[in-house]
Amino acid sequence: MFSLSRSRGGRRVGTTYAPLAAATAAVLLLGACSPVTTQSSSATESASASAVPHVSDVTPLADPRSWEGVVDIALPASEVDPVADDPRSDLPVTVTDAQGTQVTVEDTSRILALDIYGTLSQTVYQLGLGDSVVGRDISSQFPEIADRPLVTSNGHELNAESILALDPTVVLTDTSLGPWDVILQVRDAGIPVVVTDSHRGLDNLASLTSQVADALGVPQEGKELGQRIVDEADAMEAEIAELAPKDVNDRLRTVFLYVRGSSGVYYMFGQDSGADSLIEAVGAYDVSSEIGWKGMRPLTDEGLVSAQPDVVLMMSEGLESVGGVDGLLERFPALAQTPAGEHERIVAMNDDQVLSYGPRTADVLNALAIALYAPEDL
Repeated sequence: MFSLSRSRGGRRVGTTYAPLAAATAAVLLLGACSPVTTQSSSATESASASAVPHVSDVTPLADPRSWEGVVDIALPASEVDPVADDPRSDLPVTVTDAQGTQVTVEDTSRILALDIYGTLSQTVYQLGLGDSVVGRDISSQFPEIADRPLVTSNGHELNAESILALDPTVVLTDTSLGPWDVILQVRDAGIPVVVTDSHRGLDNLASLTSQVADALGVPQEGKELGQRIVDEADAMEAEIAELAPKDVNDRLRTVFLYVRGSSGVYYMFGQDSGADSLIEAVGAYDVSSEIGWKGMRPLTDEGLVSAQPDVVLMMSEGLESVGGVDGLLERFPALAQTPAGEHERIVAMNDDQVLSYGPRTADVLNALAIALYAPEDL
């Protein structure tokens, strides 16, 4: 066992790595892209972002199960790098959206791009149309959009009054936000609303990008951006494969938990949820495929025990909402009967990043891989 304590940004970070044979109770509290104050496992501070190394620059632990505690990741802001500086939208354009509705867009001078992940707004900016964006959802927090007014309230609820007040000429959204009556109200006001695919995963990075670009009259830019995102993600997956265990039996058994303690929401994300794609991309073992856990289902003690995860992936605010690891174990004592619970081995990432699947996919994969295989380098 060895201990590492270092100061970053004026805060102390305490990190303990131990062989599995040593039953230590130390909690690793890293602000993976940023430090958090060392404290008990009952609470985890929000991490503030700092630089993340590249997977090719770190040395993985000899045993990926030889660390314990919480690694909390906040990716640092990344400057928007649009594929075109001043794209010209070819309008009007008529598209058939993900719900089969034909929508004609005649004006892209005032754009709203809204979803629970912040993917759509990032995509619009990377297409070079950021100057036309007039508002944002709560998940869109990158610097270039931060000064735009919010059109969501109470977290992820669409606010019809806020949307209509911005006089958008086109709204891009999916079914991840609601209530749906707001979308209908916006349509009734004569504003074109294009509904994109709500699925997030590595399998539709390019197609989702094209849906956004086609609706805004910049299909060529969409093809270029989609290819860039896919190429970056593929390259990162290949580099992670060099870091991760080669034998499937040595890979970290991993589950993704979505929790909101204040609302009593506890879910385990399984096959076809987007979380399975993420887990596999970072070289871990997706337990949901083994136990037949499909989609997004309420978390149960039985599900946790049958999964026997080595590590749990979560959203940072979700972990905070239950009072950290102690609160999670109190709510689900069965977690303590798993390796992840016994060693309090949890990787948390900013809510607006971990499942966003868009222009920053490669960055997300890189940070998660380091958290799993070389957490002391964060």
